[in-house]
Amino acid sequence: MVTYAARNRRTSESSGGVCFTAWKSECAKMRKVVLITGASSGIGLALCKRLLAEDDELHLCLACRNMSKAEAVCAALLASHPTAEVTIVQVDVSNLQSVFQASKELKQRFQRLDCIYLNAGIMPNPQLNIKALFFGLFSRKVIHMFSTAEGLLTQGDKITADGLQEVFETNVFGHFILIRELEPLLCHSDNPSQLIWTSSRNARKSNFSLEDFQHSKGKEPYSSSKYATDLLSVALNRNFNQQGLYSNVACPGTALTNLTYGILPPFIWTLLMPAILLLRFFANAFTLTPYNGTEALVWLFHQKPESLNPLIKYLSATTGFGRNYIMTQKMDLDEDTAEKFYQKLLELEKHIRVTIQRTDNQARLSGSCL
Repeated sequence: MVTYAARNRRTSESSGGVCFTAWKSECAKMRKVVLITGASSGIGLALCKRLLAEDDELHLCLACRNMSKAEAVCAALLASHPTAEVTIVQVDVSNLQSVFQASKELKQRFQRLDCIYLNAGIMPNPQLNIKALFFGLFSRKVIHMFSTAEGLLTQGDKITADGLQEVFETNVFGHFILIRELEPLLCHSDNPSQLIWTSSRNARKSNFSLEDFQHSKGKEPYSSSKYATDLLSVALNRNFNQQGLYSNVACPGTALTNLTYGILPPFIWTLLMPAILLLRFFANAFTLTPYNGTEALVWLFHQKPESLNPLIKYLSATTGFGRNYIMTQKMDLDEDTAEKFYQKLLELEKHIRVTIQRTDNQARLSGSCL
């Protein structure tokens, strides 16, 4: 774990030396603490910048897989906001051992978390369906097609070291385990905490199945994982609201990030930009920049979480003239399915924990025999 604090602050001294650790701990108690997964690029990085621009008294904790990138981001944020607190924890949400280790470190460092942005996600090996794109251009649903990418994208997927589908584990299950591990920091009925998920307009019921919730048999794991995110958010509200934990989902729209550059290379997006800017007068989903894409995510942070509708998805939108605003969309799901999915995740969690415990025991026995 690497931790950074504002470098130009003075530390206090005591008879025992410099009390930096105690000072840091005290600061964390007073400030709102916000954890952001996938904070080193794209929507996550833009989110960090916007949150600190509005309130540089926050304590941001960047939960990232690539530590060198995280360190560079941390240094840049502190240079721009010297009164802020920015720390780093290493976590790879596609690796459960990494999630458990990061959770352990966070529980040692903080007494509570005010908000977690569950933002890290992947869309591996996206393939554009040229045939669907061509026919869609001449259909009545052309605007809807470009707004949601419905029917346009398929992705490859693979099995992780944990034996799970990579997209499911990264976008859904790794975050679920993170929440479960951090419940002691999140559940305080006297002072509510927030979970804010980066979902998508691409989340579609037709791509999700309770019988195959990891989407091992399908070709659109990204869409399935985002629909699973929506279901999980609803179930978390049902199970945790009374304990002071609230969950909501937001969609950043189509912003040009590493994820979208995986669909088409940057120079193609540049060539398409005049047409996209024109299309934005008819389809508000083209937020285009990560900054614009964070509009709904930042707005949610400033709301009282108990006042928000858990069945609504909050959408970042941008007009043809470049003005950002928030839209709402009722999610196409039911609470019964959400609860069934939640129970399946609990069963999978139990199985995973038993497997890890058995592996650890075998490793200890092997070590004692050497």
